Amino acid sequence: MNATLLAVALSLVSAGAYAAAAVAQSRLAGRTDPSTGVLRLLGRGAWWSAVGLNAAGALLHVAALNFGPLTLVQPLGALTLVVAVPLGARAAGRRVGRTEWRGTALTLLGLGALLLTAGGSAPHETLSLPEALGVGAATMAVVAGLGRPGARPGLRHAAASGITSGVASALTQTLTVAVTDHSGGPLFSWRLLTVALLVSAFAMGGLLLSQTAYRGGLGAPLAVVTLANPVAAAAIGLALLGERLQGGPVSLVLALLGTAAAVRGVVLLSRAQARNTDPAAPPEDAVPGDQVPSRVVIGSPRRADTAPPAGVPEPLPAHASG
Repeated sequence: MNATLLAVALSLVSAGAYAAAAVAQSRLAGRTDPSTGVLRLLGRGAWWSAVGLNAAGALLHVAALNFGPLTLVQPLGALTLVVAVPLGARAAGRRVGRTEWRGTALTLLGLGALLLTAGGSAPHETLSLPEALGVGAATMAVVAGLGRPGARPGLRHAAASGITSGVASALTQTLTVAVTDHSGGPLFSWRLLTVALLVSAFAMGGLLLSQTAYRGGLGAPLAVVTLANPVAAAAIGLALLGERLQGGPVSLVLALLGTAAAVRGVVLLSRAQARNTDPAAPPEDAVPGDQVPSRVVIGSPRRADTAPPAGVPEPLPAHASG
């Protein structure tokens, strides 16, 4: 198996692990009070299950980055959302709706178009120490801006999570390429130690930010994480690691069309999942004109301590007077 196919295979399994972790985190967030701190989470088995799944996905992702460039491996991470759709539906005890299937198909088509334009050679460039520090500082500034108080904190935390995870992937590729390089350079250096610390910090930060984002539901936050992750990693790959889209202007047009299809698919998936979490929304496959269950609240029986005194007749219903 050549390097490109191996990178794709590892990325697919990694996406499955990340999807299972996202569903587990979403279920945990739904059962956890928003004021619960990190130390309380550390005492829950469900949290460690999600951490274990994320760790498995990360290890597989690291292995994929050793065989394929960021522009190839990172777009495959969007399959996390595609896998999470049936997993989330199964966990919720429902079937996958038509809109979700349409979103899945568009996302897959968009990913296929992006993969045709991605470079297929194994990575060989790495970030220098100043570049790694610059990327880390810029990432922390962006995350601080997204974490400010304001409206729609879930989506902003999701964007911050996707960016930090994408940057961690880019730094991880530098680490793995440098460690596996057989040019005779030193195995341990200040550059590799700094990059390793940045990878650990951004990976843990992305995990905690996603846990906060999933408090509002899985669909829209996971969609934002899925889009922000490859965008951040690919930007570093194209700007600093010498990666290029292959095929010239035709591939650029194909990449833009693929991006539009993938974004549309993600939007459909997030809308469908938001609808599934709204108890007031009718089922997607409901036929127009069907009877919708009434939401009128029936008055509860009169309690004994509010009954009228003995000898005082109860008032007649309004429709019986006259």
